[in-house]
Amino acid sequence: MRTKYCLFRKTFKEIPIHAFSVKHIMETPTFDIFNIITLFGGLAFFLFGMNTMSKGLEKMAGSKFELILKRMTSGRFKSLLLGVIITVAVQSSSAVTVMLVGLVNSGIMQLGQTIGVIMGSNIGTTLTAWLLSLVGIESDNFFMQLLNPDTFAPIFAFIGIAMIMLAKKDKRRDLGAIFVGFAILMYGMDLMSGAVSPLGDIPEFQQILTAFNNPFLGVLVGAVFTGVIQSSAASVGILQALSLAGGITYSMAIPIIMGQNIGTCVTALISSIGANKNAKKVATVHICFNLIGTAVCLILFYGLDAIFHFPFADKEISPFEIAVCHSIFNLATTFMLLPFTRQLEWLAMHIGTKKESKPSDTKQTFLDARLLQTPSLAVTECTNKTVEMAHLAKEAIESAINSIYSFDERTAERIVDIENIVDRYEDKLGTFLVQLSNKDLSDSDNNEIARILHTIGPLERISDHAVDILDVGRELHTKGISFSNDAKEELKVINKALFEVLDITFRSFETDDVELAKQVEPLEQVIDLLSEQLKARHVARLQQGLCTIELGFIHSDLLSYIERTSDQCSNIAVCTIRLKSNKVDTHKYLREVKTSGQPQFESAYRDYANKYNLPE
Repeated sequence: MRTKYCLFRKTFKEIPIHAFSVKHIMETPTFDIFNIITLFGGLAFFLFGMNTMSKGLEKMAGSKFELILKRMTSGRFKSLLLGVIITVAVQSSSAVTVMLVGLVNSGIMQLGQTIGVIMGSNIGTTLTAWLLSLVGIESDNFFMQLLNPDTFAPIFAFIGIAMIMLAKKDKRRDLGAIFVGFAILMYGMDLMSGAVSPLGDIPEFQQILTAFNNPFLGVLVGAVFTGVIQSSAASVGILQALSLAGGITYSMAIPIIMGQNIGTCVTALISSIGANKNAKKVATVHICFNLIGTAVCLILFYGLDAIFHFPFADKEISPFEIAVCHSIFNLATTFMLLPFTRQLEWLAMHIGTKKESKPSDTKQTFLDARLLQTPSLAVTECTNKTVEMAHLAKEAIESAINSIYSFDERTAERIVDIENIVDRYEDKLGTFLVQLSNKDLSDSDNNEIARILHTIGPLERISDHAVDILDVGRELHTKGISFSNDAKEELKVINKALFEVLDITFRSFETDDVELAKQVEPLEQVIDLLSEQLKARHVARLQQGLCTIELGFIHSDLLSYIERTSDQCSNIAVCTIRLKSNKVDTHKYLREVKTSGQPQFESAYRDYANKYNLPE
């Protein structure tokens, strides 16, 4: 009989060449084409279930991602914990790394802040292996049988479907999706286990497995397979399914597990294409961390095995023991390299770095498209960008008002620059939000997108009014004219009211505070009243010959711009109130507020009217 030899002569035994033939395996009575079909079907169910479960988890976490992100990247251990939490939520270390690439590319995070998160994500991804290890539970004990997926997965599926179909609250439907996703995932695992179980009775398959006694081949296979399917959790699940068929030993499984961590870097590496230099370094850190961890652990394990001859090395491994090895490896590499985060950052920054880099290499991207892979985080970042936009608009208005009394060309240039920046914000935010709205979002995220879309327009118009007010200041400065002292004192009153309504409006948007938003409309009405009073007083001064017609027109234009600015504040505040109270008709709501004599509105209106009294 002809034989085929491998380059690794010490590792491979003589294996009949037909042992490598899929046709030969399929011709055996215990393994056929239907097993292969079932195996791929099980993998499809597994990946679909994981995707469904991760989406449900992410939607339940919602905007908490951003809150956690801001609070927990200030230290190594905090970042590590953050990585664990987020990976548990999205059930994919690759997705977390892709998210980090997007955050760094957008300038939201620095490279150093991501290293602890990357390490934590390797720990968080071990949860799936522990859940899948339940497949191997066999016992006559009733309570132990309840832990077997064959028992509880159908119950989870039924509860999940019931919650999706009957629940009215968004959070409960998301929880139902998690249950259904988990049940599908476990069903896929069961299909894969059943499909490969006949392999344990095939001698040729056992001979093929001896090839994996070579650690380098094991690492390579683990890395390549994980890189192809782009899911370390799925590749660990397949390894656990194979272990149920028998023949997989510790010495075979451990290198494959190590290689799987390297293979999971492929997703982040692909994602970093087109990103700036610092964002690309996130993928580099991920690769360096896993390569160094794998190399050190391989040397330690096989070095100690050569000295002490571990008795368990040739023992068959179970799904539970694979989960244990997976966790030990990830915990060991993480805590071994955690003290060296700065060194990892230095290494990443110097790998492939050219002496001269183009300016575009470090240019930040406005809301990186990679953030779309984590929609809840993307929604929160859109809110943050809108808050930035609001602060810019407020700065522009305040500077423009000051230019009426003291015009400065540098300040004027800054106001015009801000107006251009706000225009770009509106354009890019609108485009990004349209893309984001096509994602599977929770009701709260959809409402937030609607709130942002109804806010960026008024903010852009506020910045336009700032330029209009600036033109008033420029005209006064160019013509060398100014308002009378009485007019200036009166304008200071309405200006203070305008500054306060801007402050209340933007704070209510930033904090999503409905009660604060309800303070805007009474103050806006007071500003309208002040505008009418100021116009009447100015007409009186014109009649007395204390003011010119030219100044009268300028004064009227200025008051119109101030009124329009406060009107935009009202639009922003009403949008927040409407979305919270599910009021559909904005105009109807405003009519009710102004004409129904609501005690809260009337009280606030009187307080603001007394606060902003015009001088006698």
